[in-house]
Amino acid sequence: MTNWLVRHPLTAGWLWVGVWFSVILVEELTGTAPAVRLVSIVLAALPTLIAALAVLAATPRSLLPPREESVLGHFFVRFLALIAAFIVWGVSLAIGASIESTLQEAADHNDQAVTGLGFVVLLALLPTTIAVLWLALIVRCAWFLRRLRGWRQVPLDSHVPAAFLRTRPRLRTVAIGLAHPGLLLVGGAGSSALVLALGTVDFTVAL
Repeated sequence: MTNWLVRHPLTAGWLWVGVWFSVILVEELTGTAPAVRLVSIVLAALPTLIAALAVLAATPRSLLPPREESVLGHFFVRFLALIAAFIVWGVSLAIGASIESTLQEAADHNDQAVTGLGFVVLLALLPTTIAVLWLALIVRCAWFLRRLRGWRQVPLDSHVPAAFLRTRPRLRTVAIGLAHPGLLLVGGAGSSALVLALGTVDFTVAL
């Protein structure tokens, strides 16, 4: 492990993401197969994902600094969550009705054909659904990392347990540097967005 990497782990992470996103752009412009692009997407986010998961797995929830929240803030956040849930429910109803109507027309109102097309659509939507849930997980992990180690490249004071890679201090520094909330958002969320784009294309082809 080079001294430069130990001193500048976050810079190395940004360079890694930038290089692979450039590769993905070239693959997109040249019409590379989706499977090859998917490998590049995974590689782009891999270092920061591994580091973030390692840091979060080694950190008990109790070590995070307590968050002061007013009673009004507590209830208002849940009020907004209920509104968001209602909107998602309404949108899902509208989309479901639209899909059902499309399948009925495509299958000429044949029940067996409609069922078969329904399974095709389900399989086509599965990668998109997983990508959306993964995106939510990435955002949540980034939020915890912000509270856990802050925004500095090499944080002077973090809440990462001292036992984490205690016997390998250089690797510990690199891991904490790569487990940066901003890098995780760009690498992980950007990769999820690209997977969503691929899933959307597959879904369109399936229909």
